[in-house]
Amino acid sequence: MRSVYRALSGLIALGVVVQLAAIAAAWFLVLDDVDKGGVFDNNTRNWGHNLHSVVGMMVIPLLAVALLVVSFFARIPGGVKWAALTFGSVVLQIVLAFASYSVAGLGALHGLNALAVAGLAQMASKQAAKAPIAPVAVA
Repeated sequence: MRSVYRALSGLIALGVVVQLAAIAAAWFLVLDDVDKGGVFDNNTRNWGHNLHSVVGMMVIPLLAVALLVVSFFARIPGGVKWAALTFGSVVLQIVLAFASYSVAGLGALHGLNALAVAGLAQMASKQAAKAPIAPVAVA
């Protein structure tokens, strides 16, 4: 279970990296389209926006839920705490994403919180790596 915990937390951190690359590509594609005479409006979407949406609304939240569930079985000291903090930051990330459509300035917090998600996931992984391996009881 410890290795599953580490894998899940690592995948969450990697997911944030994918998110950063996808949204950067999305907006540079929009700028390129506008330079070529395209129109930017509420319907402007490209593969970068779609990837950002799928990873952010489906993949990372599922990984965070799985990490939280696994944390209860992994017997890692502090593992539940780091998994819960990671899960909470993912929930906050989704809330900030939707709130940013109404209050655009919250978009900055959405970007900053992404770094918190990655950092907390990395801390969870490190906690699992440094935890002593519990001896197996022989019956």
